[in-house]
Amino acid sequence: MESVADAIESLGNLADSKPVATLAARFAAEGFELALVGGPVRDAFLGRAVTDLDFATNASPDDIMRIVTPISEAQWDIGRDFGTIAARIDGETVEITTYRADSYDGETRKPVVVFGDSLQKDLERRDFSVNAMALRLPERVLVDPWNGVADLLSKTLTTPGAPELSFGDDPLRMMRAARFTSQLGFTVSPDTVRAMTKLAPRIDIVSVERVSDELTKLLKTDDPVAGIRLLVETGLAEHVLPEIPALKLEVDEHAHHKDVYEHSLTVLRQAIELEKSRPSIEGPDLVLRMAALLHDIGKPSTRKIERGGVVTFHHHDVVGAKLATKRLRTLRFDKETITSVARLVELHLRFFGYTEGAWTDSAVRRYVRDAGAQLERLHIITRADVTTRNVRKADRLSFAYDDLEARITAIAEAEGIAAVRPDLDGEQIMAILGIKPSRDVGDAYKFLLELRLDEGPLGDEEAEKRLRAWWSER
Repeated sequence: MESVADAIESLGNLADSKPVATLAARFAAEGFELALVGGPVRDAFLGRAVTDLDFATNASPDDIMRIVTPISEAQWDIGRDFGTIAARIDGETVEITTYRADSYDGETRKPVVVFGDSLQKDLERRDFSVNAMALRLPERVLVDPWNGVADLLSKTLTTPGAPELSFGDDPLRMMRAARFTSQLGFTVSPDTVRAMTKLAPRIDIVSVERVSDELTKLLKTDDPVAGIRLLVETGLAEHVLPEIPALKLEVDEHAHHKDVYEHSLTVLRQAIELEKSRPSIEGPDLVLRMAALLHDIGKPSTRKIERGGVVTFHHHDVVGAKLATKRLRTLRFDKETITSVARLVELHLRFFGYTEGAWTDSAVRRYVRDAGAQLERLHIITRADVTTRNVRKADRLSFAYDDLEARITAIAEAEGIAAVRPDLDGEQIMAILGIKPSRDVGDAYKFLLELRLDEGPLGDEEAEKRLRAWWSER
């Protein structure tokens, strides 16, 4: 935040924009109040781009629809029961909501929706003071009953009123605090942190879909680590992503293994930096970031102390992939996200065998084949997984992966291994062997695929020769 004066100027410019000015004039002519509320006001103060135009009014949903229809290109009745009408005015989408004065039953997250007649009361029910500011229109009067400007200046998150009441009403606000910590770079006030810690179990009454959506928003911020730390420190992570606090393994006095929790957060940060440097990755990439965060979650259950006090985590990649699948299913992520994350967790150690001895071209092809569509993400995860402070070791691993990527590129250019397929497809196999669709076709396909991986392209003639010899032996 540069200065209050700059923020007021930004708000003035926003109020002068055609869609806002048109809307304000129309509501004033009809005798209703209108205010720009929440995120747009906050972002104007922070000098951030305003992407959403949210308004509050004392007009009813029916009146809102009647008022905006003549001045808008389109209207959406997106939440009439909750008092919200959306419209597109001069190419901008706006959402206008009737003042609310909801109450909660204390047992579920579902509010008893009550329309109000006061902007002050509407702001009181919002999550944080920095989101509880409004700009009255067309008067351009800033309404800040909960000292949101002061919190913006101090970069602090507090709630309007007691945090216990706010989080008791809607426990998801605790996860929003973690997200805003990362998104805005703010610190949560001590009283608010204490309330989050006390009420962490209340997050269980929130729908899984809302929790997953908030977790996704957190991971897509520029630096999710601060928010993840807050979830862990307050105990919220134990309820929404328990595999992360479980990474806080006891580090032995001889440091025979690194701090897995801190290592995972570092890998996440490094993966985000690499994501930004790879044009082929469109960020923020949820799959990549989730895989980076979860890549070592198999370690707690595979940890063993061997002779000499050496700590091992054998097969934690495979175990971790299964745990990631289970957790993401519980959180109801889509199938593609679950499969992709689990595959990256399973493969994240594969490269480290490359430094122990030169891979054959066949091994390189199999690496590409196994990674499939996740190859570019696997490149990032593997590089990000190097967090050693030993500069010589880090350089050796980096040079080795440079070599592997160069070999992948060279073989791909020569053989087209970006999509490894046999020289003959299913139709050709059936024609050559004179068989119908069956398991034999699948077995023949696998045989030719193994040849392709071992030897590279054979050409149709040689592939047919090998196929006939294999078939005759069967």
